[in-house]
Amino acid sequence: MEHPCLIRPEEHAVYRPEKMGKVGLFHSQRFLVGLNCFEPGQEHRLHAHRGMDKLYHVLEGSGLFLLEGRELAMRAGEMLVAPEGVPHGIRNDSEERLLVLAVLAPGPPPP
Repeated sequence: MEHPCLIRPEEHAVYRPEKMGKVGLFHSQRFLVGLNCFEPGQEHRLHAHRGMDKLYHVLEGSGLFLLEGRELAMRAGEMLVAPEGVPHGIRNDSEERLLVLAVLAPGPPPP
């Protein structure tokens, strides 16, 4: 994808039956923008990032934000910020697909 350009994130979603789909929309040393695509029952386990903050914005569907010691219901239009070192994850506990935009800053080293 050549930038700058208009992006409709849902047009780039990739769902996989065996595990959460991940799609990169933009990647630089300053930040990473991607999609996490969940089929019903899939999850991204609790994890933390060193030296990076993460923003999740729910584009479609509903599920749970996982935080150490608690779970928060989420639905389209809602957002969560996980600062560096805070364990976080996502579980799609619904019967529908879940699409979440993820932004990490600074971005991990490009591949």
